[in-house]
Amino acid sequence: MDFSLTDEERAVRDTVRSFIRRDVMPLEAEVLRRERAHQPGLDHSELRELQLKARKFGFWGLATPEEYGGMDLPAVLQSLIWTELGHTFVPFRFGGEADNILFHATEEQKREFLIPTIEGERRSCFAITEPGAGSDAANIRLSARRDGDDWILDGEKTFITGGNDADFAIVVAVTDREKGARNGGATAFLVDRAMGWRSEFIQTMGEGGPASLIFDNVRVPHRNILGEIGQGFTLGMEWIGKGRYTIPSHAIGIAERVLQMAIDHANTRETFGTKIGTNQAIQWMIADSETELEAARWLVLKSAWTVDQGMDPRHASSMGKLYGAGMVNRVVDRVLQIHGGMGYTRELPIERWYRQVRLYRIFEGTDEMQRLIISRDLLRGYTKIGGHLA
Repeated sequence: MDFSLTDEERAVRDTVRSFIRRDVMPLEAEVLRRERAHQPGLDHSELRELQLKARKFGFWGLATPEEYGGMDLPAVLQSLIWTELGHTFVPFRFGGEADNILFHATEEQKREFLIPTIEGERRSCFAITEPGAGSDAANIRLSARRDGDDWILDGEKTFITGGNDADFAIVVAVTDREKGARNGGATAFLVDRAMGWRSEFIQTMGEGGPASLIFDNVRVPHRNILGEIGQGFTLGMEWIGKGRYTIPSHAIGIAERVLQMAIDHANTRETFGTKIGTNQAIQWMIADSETELEAARWLVLKSAWTVDQGMDPRHASSMGKLYGAGMVNRVVDRVLQIHGGMGYTRELPIERWYRQVRLYRIFEGTDEMQRLIISRDLLRGYTKIGGHLA
């Protein structure tokens, strides 16, 4: 059994690591200053400049198929890259990406929505969550009724990431209430902002924030259906599933960065005439953090490996998401404690991470939903204890 990285994996990871350290991390002080002034840490033009710089050495469209100019990287490599991105709090991500379900688009839709999104000319958001349908995505209420060659959308979506900046939304709406969303009663629509929906910013404890999207008799052409009528819930679950190994991969990177900060601080900070790292209480926090970090790393890499093997990744991904999200919250909490009062200030990024990672236990599948999936798979015999090694 070989746990080492391949030469390709190591080379890609090291290239990304070098770029993050050279071009992204130097922006951290300015990002903190802006956020303390209640400004965006990175504006769209600055993000675009960094993305184009990365494109020059080939990093464009990590998950995008090669036919669309992307790298089409395996899931394990994508996981490793997301971990490197987690080493900085600068809100950077590589360009050339589009929502994974946009590849179900027709050729006409690809020209209008997919290609411009990959090229960074358009910005999208995915809208399935509603005030009364978060974890219970099958309970969506936003309706779409047929009117000749159009559909009329009415209702509200909430907590939509990127909803304030998007110029079009992928909206899952009820088209047949009797069938129910899970049984073919929901459909996905590509809806331009110019068609009449509006967004309202939602302030959160983190930086930036999601949006509520309001649809009041928004008329959408029939040709803007994504996929097929009745396929909306299936597409929604496909979209959500992608985040269940990328989110904890990012969490691993954050945990690595803050744990190193704790080690450095413990080796330099003195109280009562001695380094705080000589105190057993500090040593145990560092030991627990390293142990949990390593456990999360292999759970997450296994979930990505499962994707690459063409196996059903839901069970492994749920375990990786559940444990990785909890792990990073515990590690950041310990690191803040080790830094004492300075950790609580906005002079350091620790309190920022403390607020940021709390979301990881909620979005794209709460802890409770991951536990439901894991236990259900075992209780119903969908999987065995020990997974593929059983």
